Amino acid sequence: MQIENLIEHTALGPQTTKAQIENLCIQAKEHQFKAVCIPPYYIQTAKLFLKKTEILVCTVIGYPYGYSSTVAKAEEVKKAILDGADELDVLINICAVKNQDWSYVSNDIESVTMAAHMKGKIVKIIIETGLMNEEEIKKICEICIEKEADYVKTSSGVNGDGASVEVVKLIKDIVGEKAKIKASGGIRNFEKAKQLIEAGADRLGASKSIDIINQVK
Repeated sequence: MQIENLIEHTALGPQTTKAQIENLCIQAKEHQFKAVCIPPYYIQTAKLFLKKTEILVCTVIGYPYGYSSTVAKAEEVKKAILDGADELDVLINICAVKNQDWSYVSNDIESVTMAAHMKGKIVKIIIETGLMNEEEIKKICEICIEKEADYVKTSSGVNGDGASVEVVKLIKDIVGEKAKIKASGGIRNFEKAKQLIEAGADRLGASKSIDIINQVK
């Protein structure tokens, strides 16, 4: 299985240095990963290193807890795009979900999706499945479909459990072909990656990307 073009090579730690981002980009070019997923601070650095390649630059918005205001998230999206981001992974407001404030959640997702789509960019909504029950996951996915988000992303990799086969299958049953799925969090080997793809994941977010593809060979 050739999975390099499904992997977003990721480094999102708060201690990440410019040298680490440059190395991430070198590895992405060497192995032809689909994208790098990096902090907003490093978008311009990554864009420069990946110039004249087809590797996408992805960044995170409202990361890692999601409770910044909707207005702030929309402005983060605009700034990230201005800096050169191709794709935006946006964390939902978990507090709003836990308070069943679905109007807020809907407006939050709609606002960031519109901000990205107005510039022709891809938006992935991080629904943090490790902190959600099944009904909450279903409701969030339904909103993502309604607001035309491009992807539903399982997790940030920071809060709760990461991606699992069961949760990817659940999301796939809800979104069908109306949205794609990015699985992330805790993907450390090829076998797990393969299982997630077979369950319905279209992209994988991983910091252990090199380990994963080395196990294929």
